[in-house]
This record gives sequence, C-alpha cells and structure tokens, in this order.
Amino acid sequence: MIENIHKDIQTNLRKYNNDLLNMNPQGILSWGYEKFDNQFAITTSFGIQSSVLLDMVSKLCLQKKIKIFWIDTGYLPPETYHYAEKLIEDLSLEVEVLQSELSPARMEAKYGKLWETNKESDLDKYHQLRKIKPLDNGLEKYNISCWASGVRSSQTENRNKMKYLDVIRQRLSLRPLLHWTNKDIFYYMEKNNLPAHPLFNKGYSSVGDWHSSSPDGIETKGRDARFGGIKQECGIHINN
Repeated sequence: MIENIHKDIQTNLRKYNNDLLNMNPQGILSWGYEKFDNQFAITTSFGIQSSVLLDMVSKLCLQKKIKIFWIDTGYLPPETYHYAEKLIEDLSLEVEVLQSELSPARMEAKYGKLWETNKESDLDKYHQLRKIKPLDNGLEKYNISCWASGVRSSQTENRNKMKYLDVIRQRLSLRPLLHWTNKDIFYYMEKNNLPAHPLFNKGYSSVGDWHSSSPDGIETKGRDARFGGIKQECGIHINN
C-alpha cells in the first residue's frame, strides 16, 4: 500500500462516506482540500460535463489552487482541444497535461491501431498505455493521496456501485458529483453560464477519443456509445 494514503481515512471509509452524504459538491471538494492539502488533485477529460467540476474548483476560496490533471491521450477530437482551451482561459485554470510516454505514432508502429481489432484485451492495453499509466505517473510524481473526478452513478453499472470516497489503485478517489442527475448538470451549467462542449449539439452525451466516441442513437447513448459497445469503462475508475 502506498505510504502517502492517510491511514485514518483507510480505516474509516464508512464514517467519512456518511459525513460526505450531507455535503454538497463544493463542500466535498473543500473537504478533500482540507484533508489532503497539496496531496489533493482533480482530474478532467474536458468532456461533455467537465465544465461543472472545473467551475466549482475555480470558485473555491482557497489559499492555493488545487492541482488539475488533464489526461490527454493524443487522440481527442479537435472539438475537445478547442473546448479545453476555452475553459482554461474562461475559468483561469492551471492545468497539468498528462500524456503517455509513447507518442501515438510510436504506439501504432509497435502495437497497431488497438481500437480497431474489436478485442477487449486490445482496448485494455490501449487504455493502460494512454490513460491509466499517465495518470498514475502524474499522481506518483506529485505524491497525490486523493484525487477527485466528475464521475456520476448513473453513467455505468460500475459507477452505480461507487461511494463518495473509495480506494482505487491504492489511492483515494473522491466523487463530488456522484449523485447528480443530468438535470443537475444542465441547470448548473445554465446558471453559471458555462459553455457546452461543441459535440453536445451534435448528439454526443459522452465523448472521449475520436475513434471510440459516437453520438447517441436509438438503442445506445451515454457510455454505451463508447468503445464500440465493447466496454463502458476505460479503466481509470476501477481497480485493475
């Protein structure tokens, strides 16, 4: 077990989750900051609903800014890169970009286009190389004990079982928006005048890499429209 996880949190997960039940997302973020100080960070994909958590972080009155990690696979749609630039400027964010040690070209030369085989094992390898390992390297580099994300319980079967606070790959994972609905997200964005992701207006309710994201259809929507329907999760939010 990684030494920088606070032992009292590990042994009192149930108690702290009960405490977090009575907090709003901003309160949960403040709790994480107060508990872990410079060992606390948030992750973002600059996806469809990413602006909500980023806006909340930008509005917290803190002595120093919370670290923000952006996992850039190198395969994001052009719209996502433009959207990220706009949010970074509009919200005055300081973002650390986390990327794979392998460039997209080098990865394809070694392993091929892993997303084209329709094999779950190849998608797992792709996600390990381009998402999970870069994130874990960033968390290790900055000695992060607890990282927060914008996952919500309605997104996947796995996320429906999540708690506000849990251990993922030997670090604590905090989910301030866990029980927010799509309406909660919509009204917050409207109230705070947050721009929508450009692909939202093209029918996407979830977006990641350009090659594994699709607009909602009659039978598939949200995370079910990702990864060719082979899987719902990229692996970041599960224990491998």
